[in-house]
Amino acid sequence: MKITRRALLGATALSFLPSRAQASGTHVPAVVVGSGYGASVAALRLGQAGVRTLVLEMGQRWDTPGPDGKVFCGMLNPDHRSMWFKDRTEAPVNGILFLDLANRPIRRHAGALDRVNFPGMGVYVGRGVGGGSLVNGGMAVTPDRDYFTRQFPTVDAAEMYDRFFPLATKMLRVNHIPGHYFEASDYYRFARLSRTAAARAGFDTAFVPNVYSFDYMAREERGEVPKSALGTEVIYGNNHGKFTLDQGYLAEAERTGNVTIAPLHQVTRITREGAGYALAVREITPDGEVVAEKHVTCDRLFLGAGSLGTTELLLRARDTGDLPDLPAELGEGWGPNGNVMVARNNHLLEPTGSRQSAIPTLAITDPSREVFAEVAPVPAGIETYVSLYLAITRNEERGRFTYDPATDRAVLQWGGARAGITAASGTFDRINDANGTVYRYDVFGGGKAFADDFCYHPLGGAVLGRATDDHGRVKGYRGLYVTDGALVPGSLGVNPFVTITALAERNLATILHEGR
Repeated sequence: MKITRRALLGATALSFLPSRAQASGTHVPAVVVGSGYGASVAALRLGQAGVRTLVLEMGQRWDTPGPDGKVFCGMLNPDHRSMWFKDRTEAPVNGILFLDLANRPIRRHAGALDRVNFPGMGVYVGRGVGGGSLVNGGMAVTPDRDYFTRQFPTVDAAEMYDRFFPLATKMLRVNHIPGHYFEASDYYRFARLSRTAAARAGFDTAFVPNVYSFDYMAREERGEVPKSALGTEVIYGNNHGKFTLDQGYLAEAERTGNVTIAPLHQVTRITREGAGYALAVREITPDGEVVAEKHVTCDRLFLGAGSLGTTELLLRARDTGDLPDLPAELGEGWGPNGNVMVARNNHLLEPTGSRQSAIPTLAITDPSREVFAEVAPVPAGIETYVSLYLAITRNEERGRFTYDPATDRAVLQWGGARAGITAASGTFDRINDANGTVYRYDVFGGGKAFADDFCYHPLGGAVLGRATDDHGRVKGYRGLYVTDGALVPGSLGVNPFVTITALAERNLATILHEGR
């Protein structure tokens, strides 16, 4: 029997972590918690530096096809692979005509997408090796330089825009939709219609780059390859076409021979042990059975569990006394990146099209209100006459996380997105007026045209320069780092994953250089 490198790495992971029958723990020089964008950068750069590193990921590795021959399920027929231990799917769009056509009962399982619900806010996050890269729309946007500087006044913008943003876009294989394909494809009729509607109101639009291969998409449309983006796949994962972290940063990290990824391993507690850190780790099966409680120690700890996960781990450690000297600024500066979803109706003579690509490529820009509104698809397989948008608004609305000892969880205190809705409604009122159209009230739960009670871009909680120093080192504790969206102060004005990747590249370059 041929032994593959993946199988060998899997065997290494098993030897790294003790079985349930072993009482002793495992020690490694570095542990990375999570496997999203910032965590993946840390894993690769540590591995390349020769540092033996263990990546602990609470989700599963998505590489095994189900009975239908696919790794991920589609949006129109979701099953247990869709969501993280839910009894029913929780899609952001409910349906049309007030009918919940998008959601259905499912078996509880370690699915690819999670919605973490707080009072007044649901936060969508990816679960699996590759984190959010598995389930996002792939919109790879470099932020406006002036706004980046406003959000990160102590970061060298020239260095970011000359070195680290180009590095991130190269590593993530960012590409652009060819203009001729966009104009000709029946699958982007919905986006061209929104461009026309925006132009009637005097707004410009901008093409948005992506990590989905537009060459592959064109081949999908020609019938040469299996459909993914053109087959209603995105929020529960893409089986083809999209370049995700498990194919890029993480695969390269494993190829160094210094990095081991342990899926279905959730870190529940961080304490000090000697000059380093000890982690309580729970291993589960894909169906949620706890198979082991493990003890892992390390010299250096890199937290990349996302804004929610990283913030909760640190708050728990501070407020239970495990790491009592963590800074008071933890939990502060959280925001949903100004996310507000909007639904508009179109005239009968201006259909959006029954065939729609699941990958967005266009945004409406309204500089006067600081709104960047991405034209989102509604790939329902039928004509809906709905134009859907994710409006990313710039504002100072922030929440904060606190630790609740009764539930042992972080709790979000969030006052709502009044400023975000005001900005988005200003833009889309003008579009409706110019086109003689109206909002749709049947798309989101609660019969509203603007959905501000969920977000795709959770940011903050351990903000750079406040809870950490200017390179993600947590204040008060040597060898403890944050390397994910928790560093971003609540708002970027565009999709954040390119910025998170570039910041992680910048921070790791300094940390490793000074560490040597």
